[in-house]
Amino acid sequence: MSDRPSASPARILCVGASPAAQRVMFFDRLRPGAVNRAREVREGAAGKSINVAKVLHALGAAPVAVTFLAGARGRAIANDLANRGIPLRAVEVPAETRQCVTIVEEGAGRVTELVQETPPVEPGHYEALFGLVEEELARVAAVVLSGTLAPGDGPAFHARCVETARQRGRLSVVDTAGEPLLLALTAKPDVAKPNREELAAALGRDLADEPALLEAMDSCLRRGARAVVITQGPEAVLAMNAEGAWRIRPPAIKALNPIGSGDAFTAAMTLALVEGASLAEACRRGAAAGAANALQPMAGELDPADYRALIAKTEIEAV
Repeated sequence: MSDRPSASPARILCVGASPAAQRVMFFDRLRPGAVNRAREVREGAAGKSINVAKVLHALGAAPVAVTFLAGARGRAIANDLANRGIPLRAVEVPAETRQCVTIVEEGAGRVTELVQETPPVEPGHYEALFGLVEEELARVAAVVLSGTLAPGDGPAFHARCVETARQRGRLSVVDTAGEPLLLALTAKPDVAKPNREELAAALGRDLADEPALLEAMDSCLRRGARAVVITQGPEAVLAMNAEGAWRIRPPAIKALNPIGSGDAFTAAMTLALVEGASLAEACRRGAAAGAANALQPMAGELDPADYRALIAKTEIEAV
C-alpha cells in the first residue's frame, strides 16, 4: 500500500478548539528538586487536531486545520503549519494559545506530559468556528473533530458539526471526551474514537476488562455512533460496528515519545476510511501510524517508511 495515492489527495477537515505550542525537552533522567539541564529541546505546533493534520499531510492527504489561535504562540503555530504546507482557517480569540511541555527521559524510558489547560473563549467564538466548518465541509471528504473544547458554552459544538457533516454526506470522526462525546454520539458520527479512560469517565463506568469495554462500546452504538474504536496506549485497539468487533494488535516497539500516537491513529484510520477500507483494515493502518508516531521525538509526526513497515506487523483478529 502506498501512503501517497496517485489520485487527488483526500481533503480532510481537522477541527479542534485546543491547539498548543508544544515544547519537548530531552533528558537522560530527571532529578526532582534539582536543576536539570535538557540535552535537546524541540518546539512546534500541536494539540490533537493539529497533530491529526500533520500526520495526514505526512501520509499524502490534503488536511485543512480549523481552530482557535491567539498571541505569539498562535502565530508560531500558524507559521509552523504554513511551512509544512497545511492550510489553516483560524478564529482569533483573546487569550494566548496555551503551551504544553513533554519531558522525555531516555535513560529511564519515561515520558511526562505537562498540560496547560485551554483558556476560555466567548460563545460567539464557537459560532465563528462553526461558520468556518460549514464553509469547508463543501470542499472535503471527511471531518475529524478532536480534543477538549475550550470553556465557553460549547459542549454541543462537536455534535453540531457531526450533524451538519451527516446532512452533507461527509464522513465524520469524533475523538473527544466527557459531555461533548456523549452529545456527539446522539448526532450519529461515522466513528467515535475515545480512548478507554475517556470512555470510562464519560459513561461513569469501570472499564478495566475487555468484556466491560465491549459492552460500553455497544452502548455507544445504541446511542447513535455507526462505529466505535477504542485505543488503549500500546495495548490492543478494539473496533466495533453493526457487522462485528475486532481486536487490532500493534507491533511491539521501543517508543521514544508516544504523545500524539492516538492522533496519528485517528489520522491514518480516517484516511483509510475515505479511501474505502473496512473498519478493521482502517484501524490496522491507524495502529501502525500510532506506533510510527511513537518513534519520533515530536507529537504528530511520523516517517512514512516506518508506517508502511509497521502495517505489515499489525494483526487483526475477530472478537
